[in-house]
Amino acid sequence: MAFAPVHQLSRWIETRKLTSTRLTEIYLKRIERLNPKVNCIITLTRDHALAQAKAADAEIAAGHYRGPLHGIPWGAKDLLDTANIATTWGAEPFQHRVPTADATVTERLNAAGAVLIAKLSLGALALNDVWFGGQTMNPWLLEEGSSGSSAGPGAATAAGLVAFAIGSETGGSIVSPSMRCGVTGLRPTYGRVPRTGAMTLCWSLDKLGPMARSVEDTMLVLNAITGPDGKDVSCVPSKLDFDAQAPTKNLKVGYFPQWMKEAPATDVDRAALAAISTLGMTPVEVTLPDWPYDNLDLILFAESAAAFEEITLNHQLDQLKAQVPDAWPNTFRQSRFLSAVDYVQADRLRRMVAVEMARIMSEVDLLLVPSLRDEILTLTNFTGHPSLTLRAGFVEVSEARSDWAPDPTKPLPKFNPPRRVPHGVTLIGRLFDEGTIARAGLALETHFNVASENPPGF
Repeated sequence: MAFAPVHQLSRWIETRKLTSTRLTEIYLKRIERLNPKVNCIITLTRDHALAQAKAADAEIAAGHYRGPLHGIPWGAKDLLDTANIATTWGAEPFQHRVPTADATVTERLNAAGAVLIAKLSLGALALNDVWFGGQTMNPWLLEEGSSGSSAGPGAATAAGLVAFAIGSETGGSIVSPSMRCGVTGLRPTYGRVPRTGAMTLCWSLDKLGPMARSVEDTMLVLNAITGPDGKDVSCVPSKLDFDAQAPTKNLKVGYFPQWMKEAPATDVDRAALAAISTLGMTPVEVTLPDWPYDNLDLILFAESAAAFEEITLNHQLDQLKAQVPDAWPNTFRQSRFLSAVDYVQADRLRRMVAVEMARIMSEVDLLLVPSLRDEILTLTNFTGHPSLTLRAGFVEVSEARSDWAPDPTKPLPKFNPPRRVPHGVTLIGRLFDEGTIARAGLALETHFNVASENPPGF
């Protein structure tokens, strides 16, 4: 029951075959037993959750059913404000931060009747998977981190500790833990979901989105949180058009032939490409200019260093657990030496990249890409295109994986025989066209039929 998708749980709750209180208690017991293995919860909101669940049951019994999230327990990445409940950003300087108001997304999920059960871990200040309480681990392979920065949402959803979670992405923070933990992550179009009351890392890049155990679930959650709130000036009016029954036949799916032949693509990615034709969609070869897309990261470095200038200058950054060269403390310090000319040139490149993406998306309905291909992960975050990552199979790994640069003094664990772990593929959609990637994602999810397998021991 704990691993049932939201669309199934909601039917049981609506027809009163299951109460929200019973479901909440199931998750609370699982958290007590299993969270020590994965370390994905910063603040457990037990009393708050039970009160919300009791209220949901009373409303539903009285005939007032709010919709598919009513009574469903969820977890929030701990950068989403929750009134009178600690929101720590995973970082030592903010460990005792308690906001007085809810984030807009929290308000909307409260209005939908969802039950907040936990504030979930994130790598400190939204980078990777190490927070002030340690590292969050991958339920499928406990010797490695769950990846980040939506480390807790990935691990908790995969481990069946919540029905769904809200994560965030600036440069890969939904895609990467969804891959590592084998869950379904939807990174919405930039400007679809308001970020009011969420920690700012990068004003022109931050996006909030759902992480769940099925494609349909991510759309149910997105439907509840979409649309402007009059406070986040980047959030614009948009339509969410999704029909789970609509055919995918004749959809044009773009792919990059060379990328499918080389790492990080695997046989799972190649099987997904082959499945496109089997499902009646049309694969279309597309191309991108050979540009230095990683230069765009100068914008991320400058904005994030500006967002956290105060704790850089007053040395509170020194309190963070991770102080390696590729962790935020050193990146923020170094970014103070970026020149204005560098920033403007990076912005000009961003505009060129946006024009190229517009060209590609005029030729196809969506793209199928290797999820962790650096170029596409970087450029689509900077152009704001929506992304859906879903499990499509399994691969074997002979060494634990890490978001961090290799440290020769601390080699990662090796496995003999290799370990079997989930592997996902990513669909990129047109701006504000999450519905099309969800339709294609549903078709692939059904075709591969691997989404329901759960991590051993959980």
